Amino acid sequence: MIAVRKDAVANDAPPVRPSATELDRLLGDASPAEIVTQALKVVGRDKLAVVSSFGTESAVLLKIVADVDPAIPVVFLDTGWLFQETLDYRDTLIRQLGLRDVRTIHPLQDNLARQDADRDLWFSKPDECCRIRKVEPLARALQPFDGWINGRKRFQGGLRATLPVVETDGTRLKFNPLANVTPDELEAVFTAANLPPHPLVASGFRSVGCMPCTSRSEDDEDARAGRWRGRDKTECGIHTVATS
Repeated sequence: MIAVRKDAVANDAPPVRPSATELDRLLGDASPAEIVTQALKVVGRDKLAVVSSFGTESAVLLKIVADVDPAIPVVFLDTGWLFQETLDYRDTLIRQLGLRDVRTIHPLQDNLARQDADRDLWFSKPDECCRIRKVEPLARALQPFDGWINGRKRFQGGLRATLPVVETDGTRLKFNPLANVTPDELEAVFTAANLPPHPLVASGFRSVGCMPCTSRSEDDEDARAGRWRGRDKTECGIHTVATS
């Protein structure tokens, strides 16, 4: 178990949290549930959030989190461009898993009116579209928190291939409980927990984001091949830009 250290000189000093490097070393081979449990102990429920897209693989992390503590806050970014199926899936998983504190966050209307009044920014400047619809809203939503949990996996490739279990994100700790899991292990959790699939999976969508920037993926393609297809872009920015 990981202990939160006390200051050796001042007995009344606040606890000193382990660093991201220490936590990554200690949790490198831990199970996803153990990582979530330790994140909760180190950061505390009031200062820890889960960020979920309620996408095709999201149910696994949300099931693990719910089993540890269903009251951990869950942040969901509604960009204004999501599939209705994703919004419906969010509601389904909230009910089935008993999640108690899901916070739906929206872009600032002033930003949308000023920078994307014609709703075509996704085509002309996709990075800027992601910034005002995802990166800025997430930074705003995470302001009260000292740590956050997300569902990235190494097998997704690209910038995620060398993903640590714990890293820093500005001044926050960022936990990646599913970093080490395999596709087969994800599927096993879906089956064992009787988790419903995202409604678009049956239509060939293996990774789901915003409607204009999401397409179907072939079986022989990477699962995220349908995201920003035909562009160099592979990430929306919430995992490559510090949120503090």
